[in-house]
Amino acid sequence: MSYKSDIEIAREAKKRPIKEIGEKIGIAYEHLMPYGHDKAKVSQEFINSVQDRTDGKLILVTAINPTPAGEGKTTTTVGLGDGLNRIGKNAMVCIREASLGPNFGMKGGAAGGGYAQVVPMEEMNLHFTGDFHAITSAHSLLSAMIDNHIYWGNELEIDERRVAWRRVVDMNDRALRDIVVSLGGVSNGFPRQTGFDITVASEVMAILCLSDDLQDLQKRLGDIIVAYTRKRTPIYCRDIGADGAMTVLLKDAMQPNLVQTLENNAAFVHGGPFANIAHGCNSVIATKTALKLTDYVVTEAGFGADLGAEKFMNIKCRKAGLAPSVVVLVATVRAMKMNGGVAKADLGAENVDAVESGCANLGRHIENLKSFGVPVVVAINHFVTDTDAEVQAVKDYVETHGSEAILSRHWELGSEGSADLATRVAEIADADTGSFAPIYPDEMPLMEKIETIAKRIYRADEVLADQKVRNQLKEWEDAGYGNLPVCMAKTQYSFSTDPTLRGAPTGHSVPVREVRLSAGAGFIVVVCGDIMTMPGLPRTPAAMTIGLNSDGEIEGLF
Repeated sequence: MSYKSDIEIAREAKKRPIKEIGEKIGIAYEHLMPYGHDKAKVSQEFINSVQDRTDGKLILVTAINPTPAGEGKTTTTVGLGDGLNRIGKNAMVCIREASLGPNFGMKGGAAGGGYAQVVPMEEMNLHFTGDFHAITSAHSLLSAMIDNHIYWGNELEIDERRVAWRRVVDMNDRALRDIVVSLGGVSNGFPRQTGFDITVASEVMAILCLSDDLQDLQKRLGDIIVAYTRKRTPIYCRDIGADGAMTVLLKDAMQPNLVQTLENNAAFVHGGPFANIAHGCNSVIATKTALKLTDYVVTEAGFGADLGAEKFMNIKCRKAGLAPSVVVLVATVRAMKMNGGVAKADLGAENVDAVESGCANLGRHIENLKSFGVPVVVAINHFVTDTDAEVQAVKDYVETHGSEAILSRHWELGSEGSADLATRVAEIADADTGSFAPIYPDEMPLMEKIETIAKRIYRADEVLADQKVRNQLKEWEDAGYGNLPVCMAKTQYSFSTDPTLRGAPTGHSVPVREVRLSAGAGFIVVVCGDIMTMPGLPRTPAAMTIGLNSDGEIEGLF
């Protein structure tokens, strides 16, 4: 049996005018700022007007550690949202925007898949409403103003060796990781070593995603520490005078983007920090607004639950005062087999023993998620090659961990295929049996927070950090930043820092390479192992197969 590609399905979508999608969730057209006929931003005036409403139930979708076999977290998020609407619930989804870097690198798209997609798919995966360009521009403005300040006399006495603000671009470009700027003579400034990160790792991205409104946004931008003097006194963004202009550049980007699923249900797509090098969640303003508009909000956290879900709980929920009612943990039979040692080329053949062997990764995530005091449901994202015996093996395993697994066929059937999952998730959310709490308190020392995540979530024996890292953490504690949460930058492919170590490893160590203070965002970034905040392209980038066909349509984005 042949199946249509994601992009073919997206092209056939019977989209409704964005005016109708807004009205469906109570947003009058006057409060929408249209970007064409099928997407719009929601005005701050409207967002302010609904703040006194009661919140709906928050449902988090996360996943096992990603494998080349695929998990389908975004697809499940969209499918579950459609499923909830199908069974008569008032629901919407909140997901992140796509970065150009991975779209042209490995992934090729990030809007869901099959019959569980958000549309317009092509625009979402490319420039969309320009939010990422605005973030890149705001970040770059601050970079330019720092070097300009130094060039014109350096009144703040910035130590050029201690400029902490790197540059960003929304593309995977390993050649920019470590560079020297201002070469070429006196008129070009003072040469210094610096580098680029990808835009999704920018502190500006994190700030936009954690801010409540434009006033909060400007305050957080002003709090960014950009450099230090020779006496180690911090220099802030507001000292450079860039916070106001940066806020202007981000004025429209701050507002959530309203789009629709293939089944014409509302979706907010806003913000896009990666979960392996940043905090991995869509914006607080989108999530909070959605909770005021519908009874159920389905949101996702990036990569495996050891990264995205951990940061969702310990950073986003802590900062925004949110609490999920239930967590949906996505797994596939194919990924279980791969964790059980089966090669990708052999995943189509039935292998119940490999499924059972590979379920250890799934079990570890269930245990970790339950430690936050939230009930967990496993969604088995169905592939056509799955056999009944393999699916039953996953269900039996999950039952031994005190949870239940439900087969969902949303990719193939849309909401019809996710109705069973939606019914059970709604029942659990309505029961209010959870008692959510982050796994460490604000007052815990920073090094102990890092060790708590490494030992309780990754199941490592120890954290390896040299004295320089430990001294830096102590300095930040002395400066009043000890109450901040930590944001672990680590490979997404394993509980360990070794991407080849699948399953549920124990007895490993977590080496901390460096730590970065994101004072505006309000967390400490902890860079572990060989993870890079500027990814590189693979040997054969997805960009090589992306282009326009003879009808002017985009090909290659899934």
